Amino acid sequence: MTQFRKILSTALAVLIVPLLLLRAGAADAADRTSFNVAWSIYVGWMPWDYADQSGILKKWASKYGIKIKLTQVNDYVESINQYTAGTFDACVMTNMDMLTIPAAGGVDSTALIVGDFSNGNDGVVLKGKGKKLEDIRGQKVNLVELSVSHYLLVRGLTSVGMRERDLKIINTSDADIVAAFATPASTAVVTWKPQLSTVLAAPDAQLVFDSSKIPGEIIDLMVVNSATLKANPNLGKALVGAWYETLALMLKNDAAGRAAQASMAKASGTDLAGFTSQLATTRLFGTPQEAYEFINGDGIVKTMDLVRRFSFDHGILGQAATSVDAVGIQFPAGKYLGDAKNPKMRFDATFTKMAIDGTL
Repeated sequence: MTQFRKILSTALAVLIVPLLLLRAGAADAADRTSFNVAWSIYVGWMPWDYADQSGILKKWASKYGIKIKLTQVNDYVESINQYTAGTFDACVMTNMDMLTIPAAGGVDSTALIVGDFSNGNDGVVLKGKGKKLEDIRGQKVNLVELSVSHYLLVRGLTSVGMRERDLKIINTSDADIVAAFATPASTAVVTWKPQLSTVLAAPDAQLVFDSSKIPGEIIDLMVVNSATLKANPNLGKALVGAWYETLALMLKNDAAGRAAQASMAKASGTDLAGFTSQLATTRLFGTPQEAYEFINGDGIVKTMDLVRRFSFDHGILGQAATSVDAVGIQFPAGKYLGDAKNPKMRFDATFTKMAIDGTL
């Protein structure tokens, strides 16, 4: 379900025990020919389902003599948990979840594909007299605590000189957000599409801050176990090749492109108009060149510094984290945050560059 995309679980960051690490390590043997990849429903990840259903993924896997089994996991957090435990070789997730679950849990992971960032899919909504973000002061705010909604709110508050202590957060299930906002007791919510669209349809709703104000900070990724990727580069080549062929098809302004998007819309539980609406507030990197420039820019380093500081301050870098530098984050061109000698979260542009050069 789409709503599972961003839910964080504090406990998940510390669930990795030696047995699970052994399982993850066992999956890294070279000369493998079969791989398991997990995905969850979200507008930016629907191309994976289409790549699988259309045969594009199979075509690219066959090119490299491998098989890739794509599995939809309805519970987004559970998909990351299973990836972290070694059940899956790769999995879709946000940058914040990559940091706080597998990386913080000790599983060295690589962001193979930077697919998009939220550019209005996430928002802060007030009811009634609230017309600007500052009006949230003193209110009870319904949101999924320790999620990217929480992160978005903190970033918004910082922009207007406010802090979390200026309001009261009410931890609310994503499934209950819409219903909560419909009650007189709820005057403020933070959520994401499609719930955001439903909330904003209320006659007294006012969007006062959204992710377009922090572009490039809520990022959607395809993450691969680093040891598996190093031992089996053909997995990376096949995934990247299939991804960009699918994007090229779906973004064509012709019958084939519309048919692809309609298929993705249906698979995600909406219609073409609804899917188009979600795409409009998603900054999809439609070409490898666009993704490459984003990965190599200074912005992603600044973003991850913000994300890791939020995560440390809120206790979701794991119980053993004694500082914000607890988890090493590696970027292209030798850039690092945290422990440069022991990175667990990596942004790798190697395979994206191969797509640009036509060498896949």
